[in-house]
Amino acid sequence: MTVGSNTALLPEKKVDRPRYTPVDLDRHPAVEALLGRLGLGAFDRDSLAAPVGRNDTWAGRTTGGRSVFVKRLVGSDPAEVERRMKRLLAFHLWARDLPVAALRGPDFLGYDRDAALVVFELVDGARNGAELMVDETFDAALSSTIGEAVGRLHAAVPPAGVDWDRSVPYQPPLEALHGLSPATFDSLSFGELQGWRLMQQDAELRAAVARLREREAEAPLVPTHCDLRVDQLLITGDTVYLTDWEEFRLADGARDVGSFAGEWLYRSVLDIVTTRGDTVFVDLELTHEMVLSRGVAKMQRLMPLVRDFWRGYRTARPEVDDRFAARAAAFAGWHLLDRLMAGASRASRLSGIERAAAGIGRGVLLQPEKFIDTLGLGDS
Repeated sequence: MTVGSNTALLPEKKVDRPRYTPVDLDRHPAVEALLGRLGLGAFDRDSLAAPVGRNDTWAGRTTGGRSVFVKRLVGSDPAEVERRMKRLLAFHLWARDLPVAALRGPDFLGYDRDAALVVFELVDGARNGAELMVDETFDAALSSTIGEAVGRLHAAVPPAGVDWDRSVPYQPPLEALHGLSPATFDSLSFGELQGWRLMQQDAELRAAVARLREREAEAPLVPTHCDLRVDQLLITGDTVYLTDWEEFRLADGARDVGSFAGEWLYRSVLDIVTTRGDTVFVDLELTHEMVLSRGVAKMQRLMPLVRDFWRGYRTARPEVDDRFAARAAAFAGWHLLDRLMAGASRASRLSGIERAAAGIGRGVLLQPEKFIDTLGLGDS
């Protein structure tokens, strides 16, 4: 793990949830037409906000007195938008019959498939998991609850004859690790190009991704979210929702478990240069040796939350295949590399801490069996 020498130790700042002015509804009359057909009434325009995301979104009150969230799926490839819509609908139409304790999204109110629109009950007052993570209020009980809910999702039996997506998710992109198309290359930031160059020149990394793909192909297929991140978790009281089901399909459940573990592993690396979890604040510069020691300490502080998640998961799904934990660890390792590229899309160069996270993720991906217990995915 390498972070540039003389890295400053900084106190963690609390960041407000970003919300933006929504896209003008007059440009998308299908939105209020759908709300009308559902008997919800039109939006009160003064109440509208737009949570951050890659899709067009509107959140607010309607003239019928309901608080709703509307999402319009967007993308440059209409066929891919249709596939995302199909997967999202497959989950939400099925989830109505899931056990109460299983993972689910906010109440699903309706949709317009042709307009790529979906409508949900707005979960007023909810906080997302990323906020709780930063505030250090994401506790053992919550982790266990989420683990059990994910386990119940994976243990659920799909209805007979359903036409659910069984394709392998894009991530990790084995083909892109060997080369990018000219169109993709031209669309990337300097930071992303730097990240791809590092990965494409790493033969061991490419081989590790290929091994993971081979083992994934042998895994049982279960209902899987396939894009789980803590910022998609909405928590209100004792209730937990998971949003953004566009990647839902029958897949290897180790993906979801690895994503959760990867989120906390990534947070522990970010905390190397913050004072989160420190008993006292000392204004100092971090040497390479201090970075290493702090990295170990931060991981030891946060990984127990993954252990609690895993225990909850095994309560709901006690039987998993022998290689499940190793695949989950490998997916956790890839998650750090994926976070590297997500950050690189907004930067002209990779930061030292992002490189450190990528280095740790690479190590886990190359030898996932070695990190099963470290990540909290062991039998103990």
